[in-house]
Amino acid sequence: MKAGTQHGHTDAILRACAGFGVNNICSSLPSPKLDNAWTVDSLSRLKERVESFGISLDMVPLPLSSYEISRSESPAVLLGGPDRDRQIDDICQMIRNAARAGIMQAKYNLTFIGIPRTTPARGRGPSTYSTFVYAEGTQDPPLTIAGSVNADLYWERITYFLERVVPVAEQYKVRIGCHPQDPGMPRGKGWRGVETVLGSVDGLKRFVSIKESPYHGLNFCQGTVSEMLEKPGEEIFDVIRYFGTRKKIFSVHFRNIAGGFLNFRETFIDDGDVNMLEAMRVYKEVGYDGMMMPDHVPHVEGDTGQVQGFAFAFGYIKALIAAVNAEGC
Repeated sequence: MKAGTQHGHTDAILRACAGFGVNNICSSLPSPKLDNAWTVDSLSRLKERVESFGISLDMVPLPLSSYEISRSESPAVLLGGPDRDRQIDDICQMIRNAARAGIMQAKYNLTFIGIPRTTPARGRGPSTYSTFVYAEGTQDPPLTIAGSVNADLYWERITYFLERVVPVAEQYKVRIGCHPQDPGMPRGKGWRGVETVLGSVDGLKRFVSIKESPYHGLNFCQGTVSEMLEKPGEEIFDVIRYFGTRKKIFSVHFRNIAGGFLNFRETFIDDGDVNMLEAMRVYKEVGYDGMMMPDHVPHVEGDTGQVQGFAFAFGYIKALIAAVNAEGC
């Protein structure tokens, strides 16, 4: 296992990562569309520039980000319609080009609703924690541009995508990992008319089984999965074991929360309900050897860009990795 990040690939970020000993990264999105930035030459130059800082470019994002569907780079993938096949074909070509440039992993989202949150909560000291309390949420407007999306329709769109993309990923040996829906929503109620099928552990189990392949799996956000659970401090370890023993965890967002399903706060890594040392032990137990990335950190007044918050998370992750490695087998 290694500390990683998805901050981006500017020179300033790469210098900081090199100094912190964060030697594996996911880049920023090369471009929201299939253009020159996605050519083999451009991706190869990107990889070489990252490597010039002593850092490995392990992964790139695909233009299926965590934005709400009206802001998605590739909305037709989930909306359907005449542009769907073209957008999926473009994503397939991005996967081919990434492989030809030696970048063998990609991440993506399949969300209609983005990442809903409610009013932030007071955290440790002068910090604030990103928060979601379903009962306090405002679903405004009540529907997205997709209208009402039931589970069957959502699964049809997911399956259509996977049937076309996974064979390409498998042919080119690029592992593509999907991020779960952040956060999970009540079954039968959903959010803004969308039944969030990737917002439960059962939904993620179904997702990884749709198209069986060692190149189809999860960008496993431990924080998001914890948000799906009633008692994450007790339940998360067996969820890690389920997906980890099946080799479906391709990358990890290593984040802690306080609370649970429909009522949680994103805490500092050492201030939540999950024992993160024990979680790290379980990742080692299942043989996971990829990046451990802090995806979100709390806001502290004066910490512009949350630079200090992320540095704290990097140090904590590196210490946990060292601790479990020192414990031996």
